[in-house]
Amino acid sequence: MILGLTLFGGGAWLISLGGSWYYALAGVGLVLTGVLLNHGSMKAFWLYLLVWAGTLAWAWWESGADGWAQVPRMLSPTVILLLMLLCIPSLSRAGQDRN
Repeated sequence: MILGLTLFGGGAWLISLGGSWYYALAGVGLVLTGVLLNHGSMKAFWLYLLVWAGTLAWAWWESGADGWAQVPRMLSPTVILLLMLLCIPSLSRAGQDRN
């Protein structure tokens, strides 16, 4: 959630300067993912997957097929995606406990 708030704040400033909306939108997605994770909801994974896919689309739009240009744009989001994958068993159990 802290990373999301940071991205949102920087993204809002960038928007005010006429820049990309990506960072603010990704920040909102990360904050909401954090909230859902804190509630043990599997929706957190699906929301983050949507944020990751949006990041991939933005990275492709910004730098095209240049693989080395994709690395700084996609490395951290992909590491977070891998961490989210590790959370799935806990999220699944949390959802079963509520039923």
